Amino acid sequence: MAGLWFEQFSVGQVFAHEVRKTVLDYENSLFSSLTYNPAQVHIDHAYCSTTEFGKPLMNSIFTLGLVIGLSVQDTTLGTTVANLGMTETTFPQPVFSGDTIRAETRVLALRESRSRPDQGIVTFEHIGLNQRDEVVCRTLRNALMLKVPA
Repeated sequence: MAGLWFEQFSVGQVFAHEVRKTVLDYENSLFSSLTYNPAQVHIDHAYCSTTEFGKPLMNSIFTLGLVIGLSVQDTTLGTTVANLGMTETTFPQPVFSGDTIRAETRVLALRESRSRPDQGIVTFEHIGLNQRDEVVCRTLRNALMLKVPA
């Protein structure tokens, strides 16, 4: 199991995730289709050529999912019970097809679960960066994590 148990996290711990991903136009179209999002800014190249961006924007929810997904191998693979929520999610820079996204994660808080003695809650800050080291996504995520089995 690659993920860490609740007790293996410490406040201030930082992960620079090794896996990166170059995003592609077909992924944007597919994700937008699978989520029933017909926004022209994601799927219509002709329309997008008339916008300030000049080309389609990657769907921001795809970007959010990717940034969290890039963190899983180092942090929560096999040890997460559930995501409890995400807050303060921002997208300071747009993401376009051809951008390469990487992620960094910081542990902000740890709390024992009051109702589940074999679990705890970790607050992660996930940051997504593009190939120019510009922040493209930031979110705070609360995850219910397993403790080391007794």
